[in-house]
Amino acid sequence: MDKLIHEYIEAQPKSRQLQLIQLYKIIAEQMPAGYDERISYGMPTFHFHRNIIHFGNFKDHFGLYPGPVTIQYFSGELKNYKTSKGAIWLSVDKPLPAALIRQLVQYNLKKI
Repeated sequence: MDKLIHEYIEAQPKSRQLQLIQLYKIIAEQMPAGYDERISYGMPTFHFHRNIIHFGNFKDHFGLYPGPVTIQYFSGELKNYKTSKGAIWLSVDKPLPAALIRQLVQYNLKKI
């Protein structure tokens, strides 16, 4: 885990850190060799030739930012989630949708 991402997670409320680490691991396991981790737009970001996905902790949710094209492509799978043009709100009170997150990352990697 990149030092800046580690610091980001450690700066979040203790009650959220475990889920943020899980979210980080779900994404990191999908990334190919040679990818970069960084903070972009104030959030942990996975980069491979371009930004692949960002995530963040917010007052009432976790934000996942795979981009507008990906949100549109997965609109059917995302019908039970609050979304915007480029963001998905994940409940802090439910298990992370690991399979869906993996699909979002893989889709973005295939678009490169």
